[in-house]
Amino acid sequence: MKLGLAFANTGPFAEPGGLVEMAVAAEQAGVESVWTVEHVIWPSTYDSHYPYSPTGKMPGDKTSPIPDPLIWLSFVAAHTTELQLGTGIVILPERNPVVFAKEVATLDRLSNGRMQLGIGVGWLEEEFDALGISWAKRGARTDEYVRAMRTLWGGDDASFDGEFVSFENVSSNPKPPGGTVPFVIGGHSAAAAKRAGRLGDGFFPGKGSMSELTEMIDIVHQTAAEHDRDADAIEITAAHPGLFGDDPVGAAQELASVGVSRTIAPAFMLLGSEGIGAKATELAQKIISPIADI
Repeated sequence: MKLGLAFANTGPFAEPGGLVEMAVAAEQAGVESVWTVEHVIWPSTYDSHYPYSPTGKMPGDKTSPIPDPLIWLSFVAAHTTELQLGTGIVILPERNPVVFAKEVATLDRLSNGRMQLGIGVGWLEEEFDALGISWAKRGARTDEYVRAMRTLWGGDDASFDGEFVSFENVSSNPKPPGGTVPFVIGGHSAAAAKRAGRLGDGFFPGKGSMSELTEMIDIVHQTAAEHDRDADAIEITAAHPGLFGDDPVGAAQELASVGVSRTIAPAFMLLGSEGIGAKATELAQKIISPIADI
């Protein structure tokens, strides 16, 4: 069982000193990956419901820094050698897929293939309005952007003709060293699970009980089968509250029993008066090492 750190580009880790200290300590402790969050803007007021808090509002406030995921991850890449670089998630329908394909492939190339491209459709309608992007068609736009980006990575003289993006006989280089970058579908809805089964390389639900997680994974596998895809090749990433209790091994075993191979801890677990390095060592001793063979 691998362990990644979520919300990694927030708080003190949004600044260069905290970022480098956290990334280096995490890698040395055996953390497998770091995962960013994303918002391009923070509306002063919004009616959209934030789904990961009972208040329906994002934690922090409008002054809270949320660095651009790829730029932040490139800084991490420059100070590490093995740590996987995950967007958890980037709001894909807000991006230009032709430009974004070049940016992602460049970072993947420069980091020797360490990118994990977590994507989602977004929940903040006011952000889409500020960017002039259709809220209603964000799901269809996401699906098409995945296909367009894979087309650009798949070879030179590429052509694509869709509703939202079209190009003919174009080449985008550098290419990802592995031929593509894994798309990890984020979200806790049935629609997200179906998208993961239909076109994802991974699935990363942001919340849910074990029963809800099991149901979502079943949807992933069923959808994959309906599209003649190998369900076992879709990597599942999920959290378990028991990971931080008295029996992290039991929690990891429960996750593994439903097909999870990467679990997640919040990056702020590395904060404390002892210092980031000491907290990372504690994380390794209490969780990372005990669950490594699961």
